[in-house]
Amino acid sequence: MDHYVNSLRFAVLGPVRAWRGKQELDLGSPQQKVVLAALLLRRGRPLPLGELLDAVWGEQPPAAAVSVLRTYVSRLRKVLEPDRGPVGQPRVIVSVGDGYALRIPDDALDLAVFQRRVAEAKRARAAGDVSGAAELLHTALDGWRGAALAGLPGPLGETVSAWLDEEWLTALEARLDADIERGRHHEVIAELIPLTGTHPLREELSRLLMLALYRSGRQAEALAAYRGTRGALVRELGVEPGAPLQELRDRILAADPSLLPHPAPAPAPPAPPEPSVTAPADARTAADEPEPYEPDGSAPSAPHAVRFEAARPAQLPADLPTFAGRHEELDRTHALLPADGSPPSTVVISAIGGMGGIGKSTLAVHWAHRVADRFPDGQLYINLRGFDPTGSAVTPDDAVRTFLDALGVPPMRIPAGLDAQVALYRSLLARRRVLVLLDNARDTEQVRPLLPGSPGCLVIVTSRNRLTGLVAGEGAHPLTLDQLSSAEARDLLALRLGTDRLAAEPRAADEIVSRCGRLPLALAIVAAHARAHPDFPLSAIADEVSDSHGSLDAFAGGDDITTDVRAVFSWSYKALSAPAARVFRLLGLHAGPDVSAPAAAALAGLAPRAARALLTELTRAHLLTEHRPGRYTLHDLLRVYAAERVRAEETPEERDLALRRLLSWYLHTADAAYPHITPNRRRIRLEPWDGECPPLEFPTQERAVEWCETERSNLVVAVHQAHQAGQTGIAWRLPAVLWGFFYLRSHTHDWLDTARTGLAAARAAGDREGEAQSLSDTAAALRSSGRPDEAIELLHEALELNEELGDGEARSSVISNLGDAYLHAGRLDKSVEYTRRGLALDRVAGSVWGEGIALSNLGDAYQRMGRYDEALGCLERALVVLRAGGNRWVEGVTLDILGTIHRRLGHYAESVEHYRQALATHRDIGNRWGEGHTLGHLGDAHLDADEPEAARTSWRQALAIFAEFGHPDAEKIRERLAGLRAGAAGARGRGAAPRRTA
Repeated sequence: MDHYVNSLRFAVLGPVRAWRGKQELDLGSPQQKVVLAALLLRRGRPLPLGELLDAVWGEQPPAAAVSVLRTYVSRLRKVLEPDRGPVGQPRVIVSVGDGYALRIPDDALDLAVFQRRVAEAKRARAAGDVSGAAELLHTALDGWRGAALAGLPGPLGETVSAWLDEEWLTALEARLDADIERGRHHEVIAELIPLTGTHPLREELSRLLMLALYRSGRQAEALAAYRGTRGALVRELGVEPGAPLQELRDRILAADPSLLPHPAPAPAPPAPPEPSVTAPADARTAADEPEPYEPDGSAPSAPHAVRFEAARPAQLPADLPTFAGRHEELDRTHALLPADGSPPSTVVISAIGGMGGIGKSTLAVHWAHRVADRFPDGQLYINLRGFDPTGSAVTPDDAVRTFLDALGVPPMRIPAGLDAQVALYRSLLARRRVLVLLDNARDTEQVRPLLPGSPGCLVIVTSRNRLTGLVAGEGAHPLTLDQLSSAEARDLLALRLGTDRLAAEPRAADEIVSRCGRLPLALAIVAAHARAHPDFPLSAIADEVSDSHGSLDAFAGGDDITTDVRAVFSWSYKALSAPAARVFRLLGLHAGPDVSAPAAAALAGLAPRAARALLTELTRAHLLTEHRPGRYTLHDLLRVYAAERVRAEETPEERDLALRRLLSWYLHTADAAYPHITPNRRRIRLEPWDGECPPLEFPTQERAVEWCETERSNLVVAVHQAHQAGQTGIAWRLPAVLWGFFYLRSHTHDWLDTARTGLAAARAAGDREGEAQSLSDTAAALRSSGRPDEAIELLHEALELNEELGDGEARSSVISNLGDAYLHAGRLDKSVEYTRRGLALDRVAGSVWGEGIALSNLGDAYQRMGRYDEALGCLERALVVLRAGGNRWVEGVTLDILGTIHRRLGHYAESVEHYRQALATHRDIGNRWGEGHTLGHLGDAHLDADEPEAARTSWRQALAIFAEFGHPDAEKIRERLAGLRAGAAGARGRGAAPRRTA
């Protein structure tokens, strides 16, 4: 074969791609890629025309399918053999009969290389070379760049990808087995837990997890893994586990010594892959991107596992000092735990049920405080809002992410997908004694993902529904609360009002107990009113309750208790001042989990000082709870009542106006935070603020980020509420101004959710400006989520739309971001093309900000292509422009890249100087992540210059920063330090440049 054929390489283990030498080829449309993939998978054998038609279109090809297919083949031939003349014979895609065959060397296809290495690994394992087999399998699996044939439409992608995925999974099982055999059982547990969650019926994965856990001294968890797999098999297929799994369980129970690991020499630490940095959405990185795979086996390394210390949360709400009664119920709950104080041998689940206002949460919190000392590893709490009248119940994935955050998992280390998140959550709780309180659950499906997977924990669940699925499927212990007894109800009043006051009017006290239906919530509200008026006789208060008799329709089920709840609410509501009553009912429009005093002021259209006085009045009346200083919540029954009152007493116009005031306040305050987080970036155009309560202002970036984090749940809800209310401008602008915050804290789930909601709102309203902005925002979130191909598609839509709108600045930004997205996708030539286009547009527009970033990005792309002279020229010019424009963030990153280039060229003194300048810049603006990465690179330069002690100092400082953030590069720095201690040459890393905002 000639030069062109030998220089071609192809990939199907991920997106279908092709290269000639180092240059990636444009393979055209998705259907054209299907044609190439079908030929590649035949491995040189002819593919008849009929089978090729089936691969592209299935059983219903279009009328001109044959003509279209031959056009695809013609185009592919031109791409693969550009120098072939019009009369020359094809040498790559050749005609055979009525079909075609692809003539390339076998090792030019990544699938063939993968299969060859897997076969070599099998032979090595059979010969007793476990380490050699493991390394071959690691190398083979490193060649995968995602799901096989990713993004291909049609029958081929559906059928062949399943086969290839099975090949991958089988090889992965073999690799994990070899790693366990050579003593790396501790390391593979973190991989196996999410894998078994994703493939619960795959017995080999379960066997490997059981063995790894047992060898790590975690026998109970190994047996729990067996029970989980057996339960899934019986539930889904009606079969018992196979003989290998049952045999392993029996050997674990018998403590078979042959299961223990055999001593093995520690393998040499691998050279760490080039570090990468998480960065803003309009950013790009110099970390290693996928290169065309090489037949000799070079491929990107698999990501390292990240270690982080699980925090000890203490999230229980405060216990009620006036708790009364429930003695029998407390005895029953205490009996669920071992009497000797030892940890429970299973996960103990208590399901406390009963109607709204019956005191479920109060009892659960009281009991949790009484037994908290038996769970020294912490207490987790969440209000699942299962019966929230706004429909804003907490989803299982939101709840799991909340708990992972409380357990100290950095947002960037939280995996995508509920199954993987649950697996990580349960792994963190393994061998720990934690109390978990799940308040106000809707149903079993909302609760089940939040249950720990190993013994030693206590889970308390409250719900109005009977969680029969939790009882039947998870062994929960049900406890249904009824009204307080008359004596307990009197005790509650006595604790709040004093025994003397009740003793003076016993008949009035009994009347209050009766009219409140012995319901704790109703009694608490009446008691609050009585305490506020100590001179009122109890008989007068009892008469007021009696006169306001009504019914709470939203919760009425024919019983008198709900009737009396409405009576108590209406009575307390009527006792409020008119301004306080208005604030109370307007709070029924707020859909978030809690509300701050300024947000409540904005909702009501009041000055902050006036609003705070009214919130205090509501708190004293027990119609509102100040659960944190300046932050308030409504009991869900009171939220229902507030929503009823606002519908009954406010006109639709006033309700719409109040909601708009609230949502606009959130938008303008988020916009005030925006320049602190993303300084000098293009601002989103907003309507002027004209409300009574001004948006907040922030003196520092830290305060701005803190506000965004505190209000994050409310801000996400606000985007959805704006979309539902037809407030289109707010629906797309709010995600746009939250861009920097979502990036900085790696809240990619919320980012993508809100950006997509804003996009849907803009499209539904025909708002072209909003659609263009939301396309860019959604693309940014996708890019930060590791999905650059989807981002590229949306950015091309945004580019076309901005051209229609005539928005030159936005068009320039989109072009630059396309350069970034192509870089993320490993398409360096495309990245350079779009970055240079963006640079030209920035210069024409006189955008110093955009020009500086584009020059830095272009220099980075060149250095990754090995074009160091061009890179140095771009980066030196970038520094001049960036400093003139005051872009300190990208200035620091540019200095870091310059340091990396000089280090690679062997100019160690220049490298160290640039790194030190970069450090000074990062520290000046508080860029801690940039500081950590530059310290890592500085250590590399010191080691290259034969200064190991200076390298050790820099790496230790970098490790402290990465450990603080839970950044994955902490593990890589640990490896370098370990290599330095061992005197290993492999301690050096190649250095990567952090990303920049575009």
